[in-house]
Amino acid sequence: MQCAARLSLASPPVRALDTMVLLRRVRRALGLIGCAVALLLLAATPARADDRIVVTEAALAVATNGAEPGIVVNAEFEFDLPWALEDAINRGVALYFVADFELHRTRWYWFDRRIAAASLTYRLSYSPLTRQYRVARGALALPFDTLADAVASIRRIRGWRVLDRGAVRAGEDYRAQIRMRLDTSQLPRPFQINALTNRDWTLASEWRNVPVPVAALSALPPAPMDVALRP
Repeated sequence: MQCAARLSLASPPVRALDTMVLLRRVRRALGLIGCAVALLLLAATPARADDRIVVTEAALAVATNGAEPGIVVNAEFEFDLPWALEDAINRGVALYFVADFELHRTRWYWFDRRIAAASLTYRLSYSPLTRQYRVARGALALPFDTLADAVASIRRIRGWRVLDRGAVRAGEDYRAQIRMRLDTSQLPRPFQINALTNRDWTLASEWRNVPVPVAALSALPPAPMDVALRP
C-alpha cells in the first residue's frame, strides 16, 4: 500500500514532464513550418522591376533604305534604374548597356549552329557642367535634360542592323534571340568589385526569342554583280 501510494504521488510530475516535452516539440515543429513558409513566399515573390530588364517586344524586319539592304531588329525593353545606379550616374560614373543578338540555324540531328551575332552598346553619362545626361550609340550622342528621358531612349531600339542579305535562306529553320544587360566590365574597378555583391548592379534580362519570318527575310534582292564594261 505504501509503495502504491508512493507511485501515485510520483506519477503527476512524470505527466507534467511529458507535457512540457510535447509542448517543446510542437513549438519546434511550428517554428520549422514557419521557416518553410517564409522561404516559399520569398521564392514565389517576383523580382522587383528595378532588379531586372524585361524584353517586351522584339521583331526582325527588312531594311532597304540604306546603301546595302539588310535585316534589322526592332526591340523594346522595360526596366528602371535602382537608386545605386542613379547615384553613380549623378556622381559622374558612366554606365554601359549592351544589347546582344544571336541567330542560330536549328538542326534536328545535332546542336543548333550559331551563324551570326551582334552587340550594340549604349553609354549613359552625366555632365555636371551642362547638367545634362548623354546617351552615346557609336559615334552618335544625344543630350537629355532628365535621366528618365535618357533611360527611355535606351529602352527602345529601332533599325539596328544585325544581318546582311543572304543570312537567312528559304527552306531552313532559324532561331533568333536578344537580350540587354548592364556591362559591369566597363565600370571603374571599385564599382566592379561592388557589382559582385550588390544586386542593384546585376541588371540584365533573359534571352528572348525573336520570330524569324524566313519567307520575308529570304526575299531580299540578290547582291548586284560587278560587270566589267566593254569598250
